Amino acid sequence: MKEKIKILVPELPESVHTATIIKWHKNIGDKIYRDDILVDLETDKIMIEVPSPETGILTSIVKNSGNLVSSHEILCYINKKNNINMQSNFKNIQENLSPSLRRKNKLLNQKKLLDIKETKIFPKKETLKNNNCVSKNFNDMLNNNVKIKKIISMSSLRKKISEKLIETQNNTAMLTTFNEVNMSSIIKIRKKFGEIFKKKNRTKLGFMSFFIKSVVSALKKYPIINAIINKDKIIFYDEYNINIAVSTDRGLIAPVIFQADQMSIADIEKKIKYYSNQGKHNRITIQELNGGTFTITNGGVFGSLFSTPIINSPQSAILGMHNIQDRVIVTKQQKIKIAPMMYISLSYDHRLIDGKDAIGFLNQIKNILENFIQVILDI
Repeated sequence: MKEKIKILVPELPESVHTATIIKWHKNIGDKIYRDDILVDLETDKIMIEVPSPETGILTSIVKNSGNLVSSHEILCYINKKNNINMQSNFKNIQENLSPSLRRKNKLLNQKKLLDIKETKIFPKKETLKNNNCVSKNFNDMLNNNVKIKKIISMSSLRKKISEKLIETQNNTAMLTTFNEVNMSSIIKIRKKFGEIFKKKNRTKLGFMSFFIKSVVSALKKYPIINAIINKDKIIFYDEYNINIAVSTDRGLIAPVIFQADQMSIADIEKKIKYYSNQGKHNRITIQELNGGTFTITNGGVFGSLFSTPIINSPQSAILGMHNIQDRVIVTKQQKIKIAPMMYISLSYDHRLIDGKDAIGFLNQIKNILENFIQVILDI
């Protein structure tokens, strides 16, 4: 007798009520090995890969791509079976299915529900919501016979990002201040010690670790920037947990470098490398995204020269790094020279942080980066 195994939705975090089925990696009739990834789920924060607990054959898919699911709902069934003939497994399992299930499986294999659909047919106007200007503009486009190429649903992550950005703009008095940093000192350190550092630590010496160290030092001097507003209270954090923006196929997420003040440059670089690898495979966890007190975002990796980043709510400020460009500057000795310069920006909640503190904080980061020996000597 074959043992029929239920594959369930994993326990979702307390703050996450549902997940969306993004992609099935297996079809009905496929041979499944233990730990094979069956399906990808997406919450508003992370991707969850659901592996198979046993070897067997996938006999039934209960929830299709695009469905919303909750903790412990049944996703599919697997018949546990060892030593399966690879060539005959699909044929055998198909023969055991009813004609209706075979037809359903054929349709599922031909087209997944979340595939982007190309269409030249306009959607019915009565199905469009008219509760905001976007839908009104869309109706105007239809009236002007604008041809539509694609209509796709926003992912849970993209929806959450949108909600959070609107929440931040609606609930903070955001202001941005700017400065520029001569990166010569940091570039010289990387050139001189980069290869030695890489051989010893098996990871490259990047720019982000220098910024994290500089930010931690500046936060210690300006504790109000490492604080948040909660109703009529101001809460000062006693930890320096720095979110860093990581680009993934699903969008930008910001895992946390916890207790960055207690970490060495090498420890920070290893953690950044870890998050980069995890992000590529959608394996960053909820716990790794929560608990940050300040955020750094690096638009420079995409070539951005200037930006006003939006605060990562409920935090009170965010630092923007940008592209390094050779520019003409005037030195303190009144000499003209070309130097590798980076614009940096600090967006902050003006309800809590005064301009004086914001400017001082940004100047402190600039001074440290241009004289990084201060961090090494702890002065």
